[in-house]
Amino acid sequence: MQVGEVPVQNPAQNPVQNPMPDVPFKPGLEGVPAVQSKISHVDGQLGLLEYRGIPVEALAENSSFVEVCYLLIWGTLPTQTELDDFESEVRHHRRLKYRIRDMMKCFPERGHPMDALQSCAAALGLFYSRRALDDPEYIRAAVVRLLAKMPTMVATFSLMRKGHDWVMPRDDLSYAANFLYMLNEEEPSIEAARIFDACLILHAEHTINASTFSARVTASTLTDPYGVVASAVGTLAGPLHGGANEEVLEMLEYIGTADRIEAYVDQCIANRQKIMGFGHRVYKVKDPRAVILQKLACELFEKQGGDRFYDLAIKLEETVSDRLGGKGIYPNVDFYSGLIYQHLGIPADLFTPIFAVARLGGWLAHWKEQLGENRIFRPTQIYTGHHGLAYEPMAER
Repeated sequence: MQVGEVPVQNPAQNPVQNPMPDVPFKPGLEGVPAVQSKISHVDGQLGLLEYRGIPVEALAENSSFVEVCYLLIWGTLPTQTELDDFESEVRHHRRLKYRIRDMMKCFPERGHPMDALQSCAAALGLFYSRRALDDPEYIRAAVVRLLAKMPTMVATFSLMRKGHDWVMPRDDLSYAANFLYMLNEEEPSIEAARIFDACLILHAEHTINASTFSARVTASTLTDPYGVVASAVGTLAGPLHGGANEEVLEMLEYIGTADRIEAYVDQCIANRQKIMGFGHRVYKVKDPRAVILQKLACELFEKQGGDRFYDLAIKLEETVSDRLGGKGIYPNVDFYSGLIYQHLGIPADLFTPIFAVARLGGWLAHWKEQLGENRIFRPTQIYTGHHGLAYEPMAER
């Protein structure tokens, strides 16, 4: 061997070792702790969900979505003055820059609202991003702008794709009432606004689900919060995460009548086909949010007239619980929420964007918590490919 010549190693003589031979591989990181968090807690065996230690049932009954967002993001329930100030800021930042509205006019009419929402959330960073992540005033301003403008984006795109102009938000309406007003072009009843507000609360946070994990990974790079939210929206858009409540309505439409339920369920079981709105990765009992949503649906239908799918849904729940309850398969949060949204005049393809508006409170809470003790996410991998292959010249391939 000449001086300076690099020896060629034989891969067979020097096999590459797995750097983590004793660490089991968990597809999808199932059950692998990724963060420590004080934001929310789930007990799937007991059917328990808490935001900052407070049961979600108490918040849905007594609180408002804006107050819950304050709780999630800043860690405590606000005083009356703190809540008034926070609500006032959110109310007065609901309008969109005209250039964002002009951008939305260029979106294809048949484009999915989630794609439009992701694009608009990212575009906010062009106007407001300073990446001053050590500045509490910048953090609060970003929280306010995102909470205030995301519902306006959803409602505006929904109208523009029909050829209509947007509806100016109203500062005198609550968060939920204003969204329904912008979407339907009429002021909702007090009852409808209250029930929709409770729906937002129930979807606001749920530990490290896929979109929240995406938000934390993006946040760990110290990019701006608008990019963090855009990445979370993109993750939620996938059919394995958001959109199941839309598919629940399609399923009920397909079943049609109560006499077809048992045959449908038995066929799904025989074919190992998922029954939409049932089962959860964590809950092995009925999702506590589904319990509340069922109650809210009853209240809404009693006040504003019945729903043709509600009785069908009740019968379907009874049948599935009878067949599969022993395996821990019960209604999840998506089973009743679509019935409520449809009754409120919300188009089915806006169900997932509304999920995003609600989950924004949780995403921003995790963004803020990630900044507190940040370390960029850099998981390892188990390589299963080849080693030491020779390069084949083009003529020999």
